[in-house]
Amino acid sequence: MSKNKTQPEEKGFFEKMKETIEEFWEGTKETAEDLKEKAEDKIDDLKEKVSSQKTTVAKKATAEKASVAKKVAATTDKAKKEVANIKEKAATKAKTVTDKAKTTTAAAKKTVTAVKAKAATKAKTVTNKAKTEVAAVKKAATPKAAAAKPAATAKKKTTNAK
Repeated sequence: MSKNKTQPEEKGFFEKMKETIEEFWEGTKETAEDLKEKAEDKIDDLKEKVSSQKTTVAKKATAEKASVAKKVAATTDKAKKEVANIKEKAATKAKTVTDKAKTTTAAAKKTVTAVKAKAATKAKTVTNKAKTEVAAVKKAATPKAAAAKPAATAKKKTTNAK
């Protein structure tokens, strides 16, 4: 008989466990490498998507900024026009009120002047009338006084003589 055995050699328990663990280890390693490659591919895909979306978002943001700036400018212009219109209306209203006040004041001054003139004329008329009446009374009283004077002087002379 030959020394070479025709049947395979039987392995022990620990050797069988060792081979099983090695098989699991190799399978796990391959699976881990596959997962790693898939993850890298997915990351690359996501990076490309994000970069393309960033440019789109940036373009949209720029467009929105421009439209907002236009709206703000339009609103500002509109507000300025409104303010100008309001100022113009206020100035016109103030001018009309001022003109009306001036006309009213002028009319009042004319009325006051007319009343003063009438009062002065009436006062002169009353004064002149009173002067003429006083003069008339004096003239009428002068002959009576002259007649009364000699009698009064005569009485004085008689009282002096006594």
